[in-house]
Amino acid sequence: MQPSSSGFSDHTPDPGLLTQLPVPLRWLLLLALSLLLSALLQLVHLPGSLLLGPMVAAIVVATNGARLSVHRMPYIGAHSLLGCVIARSLDVGILQTFAADWPIFLAIVLAVIGASSLMGYLMARSGSLPGTTAVWGTSAGAASAMMLMAEAHGGDVRLVAFMQYLRVVCVASAASLVAALFFQVRGGPVHEIVWFPPVDWIELAKTLAVSFAASAVGARLKIPAGTMLLPLIATAALHAAGWITIDLPPWLLAIGYATLGWKIGLSFTRRILRHAAHALPQILASIVVLIAFCAGLAALLTYQFGIDPLTAYLATSPGGLDSVAIIAASTPVDLSFVMALQTVRLFLVLLLGGPISKFVARRIEG
Repeated sequence: MQPSSSGFSDHTPDPGLLTQLPVPLRWLLLLALSLLLSALLQLVHLPGSLLLGPMVAAIVVATNGARLSVHRMPYIGAHSLLGCVIARSLDVGILQTFAADWPIFLAIVLAVIGASSLMGYLMARSGSLPGTTAVWGTSAGAASAMMLMAEAHGGDVRLVAFMQYLRVVCVASAASLVAALFFQVRGGPVHEIVWFPPVDWIELAKTLAVSFAASAVGARLKIPAGTMLLPLIATAALHAAGWITIDLPPWLLAIGYATLGWKIGLSFTRRILRHAAHALPQILASIVVLIAFCAGLAALLTYQFGIDPLTAYLATSPGGLDSVAIIAASTPVDLSFVMALQTVRLFLVLLLGGPISKFVARRIEG
């Protein structure tokens, strides 16, 4: 899984006490720590906790000599599930909202993508992070999707994960504080996750069959991020046509997110953690600048088009989509506008991210 342009080719395992334990016991320890961390992150309502908890647990055991790895097949299966999750976020209301105000949406989204790409380019030029890694790490899209896209385009997925989830935490915290302090909005009731709801097994089987088949095609043809993008396109199209219903139970998503988190976390070394810590000031500065830039765009939307300030702020907030959706659902805002702009940005990042990363890499090499 080590990307070619990451700059880190040292595969020497980290020393640690876990090397002395039997392999099954190491897996059991990883599972227990993942459950514990995910539960703790769920308690504080941190977005992405089902992926972040297992990833942090995997980093802990990997840097203490666990020497474990995730097989390629379940990893590809997790990619296909992520594609289904993104496809499920599309609905008619979002498309209608976009169609009504598409020039505004495109202008705002392209401005955010341009700003994040410029920061990635500047970080790459400074030498604090490799070129494509810096671009994907600063991309304002869904964190899990950006990690897969980074891996497909030669970025160091470990550093991208570090940057993306740090941004998710900062953006979600800032959005919550803005809603509470500046707009005096109280949070709504927290919805408890029903882990084992009733399942339509036929629809679930159809969804998984389509997504896994599309993912296998993407892997076979070696399409960049095709193991996520092809399932996304296939399931979204069939869902829109009414041929399948995308209804993924939380326990299945938890397995998929844990697989992604373990694959990334188990590839961490103490050396990569030291490098991430060294680049932390630049990463935090890029996040603050991006949040401020998006707040400026929100002010422009309010001044020029009369959009409610909180709606504009949440709509332009630089990800992640799930955390913004949670905050928007519990506040008095135009939810369809917020979700439409957030969704359009995610898809444009997926569409334009590859060419942008290649352009930046060529500029840096030149």
